[in-house]
Amino acid sequence: MKKSVRLFSLVALLVLLVTAVGSAGAKPSGTVSVQILALNDFHGNLLPPSGSSGRVSTATGTVDAGGVEYLATHISNLRALNPNTVVVSAGDLIGASPLLSALFHDEPTIEAFNEIGLDFNAVGNHEFDEGWHELVRMQEGGCHPVDGCLDGDDFAGANFQFLAANVVRQNNGKTIFPPYKIRSFANAKIAFIGMTLEGTPLIVTPSGISDLDFLDEADTVNALIPELKKNGVETIVVLIHEGGTQVPSSSPINSCTGISGPIVDIVNRFDDEVDVVISGHTHLPYNCVIDNKIVTSAFSFGRLVTKVDLTIDRTTGEVVTMSAENKIVTRDVPKASPLTALIAKYNAIAAPLANRVIGSITADITRTNTAAGESALGDVIADGQLEATNDPGFGDAVVAFMNPGGIRADLTYAGSSAGEGDGNVTYGEMFTVQPFGNSMVTMTLTGAQIETMLEQQFPGCIAGVTSTRILQVSAGFTYTWQASGGACDKINPATIMLNGVVIDPSASYRVTVNSFLADGGDSFPILTQGTDRLGGEVDTDAFEKYFAAHSPVAPGPQNRITMIP
Repeated sequence: MKKSVRLFSLVALLVLLVTAVGSAGAKPSGTVSVQILALNDFHGNLLPPSGSSGRVSTATGTVDAGGVEYLATHISNLRALNPNTVVVSAGDLIGASPLLSALFHDEPTIEAFNEIGLDFNAVGNHEFDEGWHELVRMQEGGCHPVDGCLDGDDFAGANFQFLAANVVRQNNGKTIFPPYKIRSFANAKIAFIGMTLEGTPLIVTPSGISDLDFLDEADTVNALIPELKKNGVETIVVLIHEGGTQVPSSSPINSCTGISGPIVDIVNRFDDEVDVVISGHTHLPYNCVIDNKIVTSAFSFGRLVTKVDLTIDRTTGEVVTMSAENKIVTRDVPKASPLTALIAKYNAIAAPLANRVIGSITADITRTNTAAGESALGDVIADGQLEATNDPGFGDAVVAFMNPGGIRADLTYAGSSAGEGDGNVTYGEMFTVQPFGNSMVTMTLTGAQIETMLEQQFPGCIAGVTSTRILQVSAGFTYTWQASGGACDKINPATIMLNGVVIDPSASYRVTVNSFLADGGDSFPILTQGTDRLGGEVDTDAFEKYFAAHSPVAPGPQNRITMIP
């Protein structure tokens, strides 16, 4: 009897051991739920953005939205719904920022998203505004090489990871940041691939990225798929700073009406293994399914957060169900106190400069364009740049040109919370209009080169350019462009006039542009051929001097550029 019991016990123990070993090697069963919270194109908007930039249209009206104190609360509330949450950004987290962030080289925005708990940020074109070495400082920390640590303490850098799958160094072919990162939830692996648009070199200052190559977006992702699958990844999320637009662009934030733009072709070329695409760059909202992939964009300036819910099979690692919703970052929730404290810290340092009145205006001066592409604010900025450089010793300029993408906000007549009063313009408001800190460059161009520059404003004249960028011009310079004209043939040279006289193709003219354009930025390579260059003051200094001399400043006349069918 004792031998039988002992034998039974040994057999039972053996069965238990075999079962345990088998269980250890088996794949888990069931599913796991994962939540992705996404935003894009925040652009350092720590404070609630004003005007239309701080509103979201709904079926019943408009809702005030944005502000990092509210964004932090919304993300925290959404995170509480699912412990398996990843927070991501599709680029332009920094760059082209309001004064509160830009004055400190966007360190406050990095610190804000450290507090929020951002996990990954794909590089966007504006992350390269100060060059890629400065972007590395954003990741790794340390004081600014020129300005030091303006807030009085060291800068620790980003706790989250920048991703740059398609940005490689020319000297070794390596990416400047990791191409992807993998997160695992209950043994289900998710890869997050991050990158910017291939056309980034066309829209950033060339000198800051001259030793980098920007690769095709779809080719880059597809080349990574075998490596990811070898690592057991079956769920793939792409964070890409490129986007599209609904038609009309005012369509609801969770619709996908007539989606068009570069993102459509890119997504259609992605490997079928890609599940979700978080996009950006166009500053527009949409919630699409393209080629069986979720494709989203969350507006800009922190006004929306995209909530993506995935159910993943723990055995296969494949997505079972997925859905997405753009949610408004309303201002009816409590402010996140750590972010309030961070804003207060930087406001205390920046306020004396930001709230200083530099001049006044007679009415709103806006970026709203005529059919020909001319804005009242563009006129005023170009006039200010010409005035700053038309004297002997300062360039002897006869005309100034300003890129519209460098004009980031309107000047409004109504007073702000700073208390400056109606009609008054503060340094902070002026800085928000032109936040890039570009210097002015005066150069010599021939009349023929000026005509070429004007032709380069339109798609088809420069390879890769798909949008029209009408340069704003100073007083005395006029021309007409024809909408039906072919590529590189929209300008009649006989209409290009300076003070009423047709420019001579063989004559030389002194022309002022900002340093971004002077380097060929915004796809105006002809400007790199300008000779006898003379560097001038920072564009904001010229703007301030213009206001000091001419206040109250009236809106520009918008009569310098004409368009015919």
